[in-house]
Amino acid sequence: MEPVNLDESFASFDETWAPRIAAELNDYGVKVAKLDGEFVCHTHDETDELFLVRDGRLRIEFRDRDDAVLGSGDLLVVPRGVEHRPVALEPTEVLLVEPTETLNTGDAEESDLTHGDPERLS
Repeated sequence: MEPVNLDESFASFDETWAPRIAAELNDYGVKVAKLDGEFVCHTHDETDELFLVRDGRLRIEFRDRDDAVLGSGDLLVVPRGVEHRPVALEPTEVLLVEPTETLNTGDAEESDLTHGDPERLS
C-alpha cells in the first residue's frame, strides 16, 4: 500500500483522452485523464462511469436529457447504457472510476481516441 499523489500522476503525462490507472480497488480502476475539446459519443452497456473533475470544466452531453456541466470538485455518475459525450470546455483533469478493463470509447467505432489497455502509473 502506497499513497498516490495526484499532482505527480497528472504531471507524468501530457496526452489527452488517454486515461492512466492511478490505483485499483476490487475490479475497478481509478483512472486519471487530461481532456481537451470534444470526445466521441458512446455508451457503456455493462457499467456505470464516474467522472470527478479535479481541475477545469467538463460538459457531458446526453441525447435524451439535459447536459451536465461540471467544474472543479464536481462529480457525476453516468449510468450504464446512457449515451454520453464528454466535452472539455477548457483543458481539464478528471478522475474516472469504472471497471479497470472498460474501453474509454465504449461502443463507439474504434479511433485514435480508443485506449483499450491503459498504462498503470504505479
